[in-house]
Amino acid sequence: MNFRLSTALAIVLIAATHPAEAQTWPAKPIRAFIPFSAGSATDIVPRAVFEPLSAELGQPIVVENRGGAGGAVGIGAVVTAEPDGYTILANSSAHTVAPFIVQNLPYNVGTDLRAVAALGTSAGVLVVSPDKPWHTLEDLVATARAKPGALNFGSAGVGTGTHMSGERLLQSAKIDVVHVPYKGGPEALADVLAGRVDFYYCPISTAIPFLQEGRLRALAVSTPTRAAALPDVPTSIEAGYPGSDYTVWYGVFMPAKTPDEIVDRFYQATTKVLQTPALREKFTQLAVDPWPLTPKQFDQRVADELAANALLMKAARINK
Repeated sequence: MNFRLSTALAIVLIAATHPAEAQTWPAKPIRAFIPFSAGSATDIVPRAVFEPLSAELGQPIVVENRGGAGGAVGIGAVVTAEPDGYTILANSSAHTVAPFIVQNLPYNVGTDLRAVAALGTSAGVLVVSPDKPWHTLEDLVATARAKPGALNFGSAGVGTGTHMSGERLLQSAKIDVVHVPYKGGPEALADVLAGRVDFYYCPISTAIPFLQEGRLRALAVSTPTRAAALPDVPTSIEAGYPGSDYTVWYGVFMPAKTPDEIVDRFYQATTKVLQTPALREKFTQLAVDPWPLTPKQFDQRVADELAANALLMKAARINK
């Protein structure tokens, strides 16, 4: 065999390697990193999908919660992994906030990861203690305008959906309200129930039992449209505050250089699972709505949110 022929054959073999690997994927278990603790919504929602998805793909999806540094530790484990589809990241909308609150991130979420499958969205509901005098969002905003800096709102921590929802409202309504970050949602909720915190954007699934018992009052939901779980509660946009909406989402990412064929296989399998009655019922229980985005649309959503969050953080004077 002459040199030219052997070289040509080598090139053909190398070029054929990736498609062959993609066609046989997955051939072994998949590791899924969740950059937050077990029991959080960012943990519960992906796990609900991964169980039936494992059966669909024919390989187990082994979940590892690796929290720390606002999610940076878990995300970093996926960024540095081989782009072969066997290491994935399940994250929430906190994904597009971390770059603005965590110092010296060793990666770029916009370029070092690619969005693969959007799972679902959920709304936050602005709740107050029934002992408070506000029955509408307009009532609350009126008090805040009359007494700048006198009111406060709680969150599950800086950069969480509960925080970003509050900041979006403050910017839209042009009110001065003190942010009180907690270690987690339960602590924030406890102080709202006790009346020590004026309001809190609580995950709907958590808030519903307290609303039904009359221990909380709902003033608005954070999403652009009303939440199916609370159809009688208006959105903050309906209440007259454009641009105040904030949607919490959950999705899956892979290293940026993962082959398109693997991304498409994972997306198609996930889409099939999300359409099953069993998972839709599970999502209803969690107050999560399916989110039918293609990988390209999901990538664009991430890019748009990164740009929007950069402006919001600057306006809210939230620095790293």
